[in-house]
Amino acid sequence: MSARTVVALVLALASTTLTNVAYLREHDAAAALPVLSMRRPFQSLRLLVADRSWLLGFAMETGGFALYAAALALASLALVQTIGAGGIGVLAYLSARLGGLSLGRRELTGVILSTLGLLALAVSLVGGSGEGGRGSTAAIVLWIGASAAFALLVLWLARKLAGFAVAAACAGGIFFSIGDVSTKVATQGGLRLLFGLSLLVGYAAGTALLQVGYQAGGALTVAGLATLLTNALPIAAGTVVLEEPVPPGVYGGVRVLAFAAVTAGAFLLARPDDPDAAGPAIRAERPSG
Repeated sequence: MSARTVVALVLALASTTLTNVAYLREHDAAAALPVLSMRRPFQSLRLLVADRSWLLGFAMETGGFALYAAALALASLALVQTIGAGGIGVLAYLSARLGGLSLGRRELTGVILSTLGLLALAVSLVGGSGEGGRGSTAAIVLWIGASAAFALLVLWLARKLAGFAVAAACAGGIFFSIGDVSTKVATQGGLRLLFGLSLLVGYAAGTALLQVGYQAGGALTVAGLATLLTNALPIAAGTVVLEEPVPPGVYGGVRVLAFAAVTAGAFLLARPDDPDAAGPAIRAERPSG
């Protein structure tokens, strides 16, 4: 494993830790505010930026993004996202510790799977960690466009079937994945810097949806579901769209198992045994966004 990859992994681990701590802080701040609404974006934005606690959380999240972008400049998208997927274990642990709660069997299983996935990823790095190709611009644009359409569909369907918190979390996670894929592509330079536009749209929409979702659900449920999609979709995009290689032989199999383990762990953690154990009490009034 090259020094370049080691630095990327350290940056990715620092990024996911800082970002997940920021999610917890943003959740607590947003849950205490008057109802936020996607239909009143400027009013909602004023409420958020006037809250110092939320601003600190957002600053921490921005710092996490800077570390993430630096990691992507050094390693493949799938590799960095796998480290990020393991970060939901950090979120679960911190949510339980700060809330004075214990993890249920489902959450504990998720933490163990995420940890095992990260260990499997470390083993697979012995087989190589190539950054892959640049991918087709047309394919990247198609992926991003399809992801945006899917996010809107999920927001509409999930709201009716599973409630607003789940809908906002899933749609927000998909928009964040658009930002993540766009970030990787933009780091390739040249005309691909134009993907900075989809980067901004993806992160702005994802952030807005998470804030209104925080008012309807616990931190672990909302941020957990968002994190699941934020990491799983770019991992797939790295292999399918950006042509990032998987090591041959046994190490390749171990890496696939690592991807599967962290994704399964994230899924278990995203839907805890007791929704109220995921964070502060759920607000009785659902946002109208």
